[in-house]
Amino acid sequence: MTTKTVAVTGNQAVAEALRQLNPDVMPAYPITPSTGIMESFTSFVSNGKVDTETILVESEHSAMSACIGASAAGGRVATATSAQGLALMWEMLHIASGYRLPILMALVNRALSAPLNIHGDHSDGMGMRDCGWIQIFCENAQEAYDNTIMAYRIAEHKDVRLPIAVNMDGFIISHSIESMQYITDEDVKKFVGDYIAIDPLLDIDNPKSIGALVLTDYYMEHKRAQHQAMLNVKKVVQDVSAEFAKLTGRKYELFETYRLEDADVAIVALNSAAGTIKDEVDRYREKGVKAGLLKPRMFRPFPYEEVGMALKNAKAVCVMDRADSYGGFGPLFMEIASAVYPYKGPAMFNKIYGLGGRDLMPLDVDQVIDETIEVAKTGKVKMMKDYLSVRS
Repeated sequence: MTTKTVAVTGNQAVAEALRQLNPDVMPAYPITPSTGIMESFTSFVSNGKVDTETILVESEHSAMSACIGASAAGGRVATATSAQGLALMWEMLHIASGYRLPILMALVNRALSAPLNIHGDHSDGMGMRDCGWIQIFCENAQEAYDNTIMAYRIAEHKDVRLPIAVNMDGFIISHSIESMQYITDEDVKKFVGDYIAIDPLLDIDNPKSIGALVLTDYYMEHKRAQHQAMLNVKKVVQDVSAEFAKLTGRKYELFETYRLEDADVAIVALNSAAGTIKDEVDRYREKGVKAGLLKPRMFRPFPYEEVGMALKNAKAVCVMDRADSYGGFGPLFMEIASAVYPYKGPAMFNKIYGLGGRDLMPLDVDQVIDETIEVAKTGKVKMMKDYLSVRS
């Protein structure tokens, strides 16, 4: 396979992936920081590089509604959004997953208002975690590009047929230029394959309807079937990722571990924070501290058993959340706690960081690792949930 090395922003990388995927329909209502994806993609449309039907609507609710209509009609569909845009789609997100429509969404993570903030955190992505969408998180532009290329193969699999969101951090990744590698158009086309719609509405020789009322007689059966489809995702993700690794040499798992195998102290974090944490893990390793990192890639469905096994031997774990659940723990912490619970393993605590785009500095990570070391030594957690770098 030949590859092309480029220096691009995360938004440009995802737009390039979408150009290569060439979806049939792409409705969108651009919103910062995902706007660059649609800016680049509409230039591809204008220049005849794709034959996608773009639909610029009057709101994100309409964008997702158009996605649902186009997907139900039998098209391969994509969109992009962030923050309040995703929040405005919320009602329709459930419709998309309930109808088992394999829509692809590029989600450039951004803080939810109020107060108004355009910078990156995971409030939007965590808000959709119970909407029945597959959720993949990405550390950098390369991962965002690669996961976008893999997304249709996962979402459209006959055992899945669910919508999928590929997450990357707003501004930190979406607007930063990185060196990365593209796959050739021919290899992407061959890898993704043709779309085979199931029961499309535009198959007028076999008329059908969707949207029928389902009351107490079958509603629970529908929801149980959705859950089963989610359970099927893990194997599909592993199979597709293995095939992608053969094509590119870039191997992805359900989550990434970094120097975790013999770690006494472990940090768990999503997306771009992982890069800073890896550097600090290396620094502490040089000082003789057995530190490690676990970075989830697949957040929904969550691989509880595998994550629990990976963390069970650590003495202490700090889960760093870039989103909050007010009155509760951070959403990632609650998942990790559920994963580790059966093993009666490490002491755990939760740090909320980076809300509204506040930088995560190496000294912040050092503070977290130092506190995790102390918990590993004493077995005692002074504060189960705390906020990092907040002025008093």
